[in-house]
Amino acid sequence: MQDVKFNKFLISLNALIPFAFLLFDGYRGGLGANPIEFFSRATGVLALTFLLITLSITPLRKIFGWNGLIKYRRMLGLYAFFYALVHLITYGIFDKSLNFSAIVSDVWQRPFIAVGMIAFTMLIPLAVTSTNGWIKRLGGKNWARVHKLSYVIPIFGVIHFWMIVKSAVFYPAMFGLVLAVLLGYRIVVNLKPEPVKARKETLV
Repeated sequence: MQDVKFNKFLISLNALIPFAFLLFDGYRGGLGANPIEFFSRATGVLALTFLLITLSITPLRKIFGWNGLIKYRRMLGLYAFFYALVHLITYGIFDKSLNFSAIVSDVWQRPFIAVGMIAFTMLIPLAVTSTNGWIKRLGGKNWARVHKLSYVIPIFGVIHFWMIVKSAVFYPAMFGLVLAVLLGYRIVVNLKPEPVKARKETLV
């Protein structure tokens, strides 16, 4: 148990280091000519990164037998939500100054924002129901159904990233490739027939 607590501390420390560097660079004016855009892009990429790391837990656990990784999956998912929330706050408050009419107009005129909003909206129920209490309230099967959104959200995230960068698609393509591998693994595993248990022969 002590190792789990220490590992969670290390995960939190490493998860927050990029955010600390962004704040520090922002404080000293090191985010370039358009600091709000840089901060927004960086937090968006971090959110997508943590979504993919969270999705990688199951393949790593099953392929290499690292079953202990399951203890950190929720934490990693919550950091994905944290960075997605900061990404949204940066856009809504610092870019649009909470001008809701401007935000609605932006969503209508720039589809990539609508795609990002959809992805964030789907993240909310996952973050809210991430506790053991919610598993008990919903029941294991219903909870699992809700959390299948974790397969859909990264798809919207990759599309959102792709639409933002337009022609410079190398990085969103890399994210898309990793996502395809992670989802493809699940499809292959689910389609693979379960091994049939050998029947015991009864001697007469």
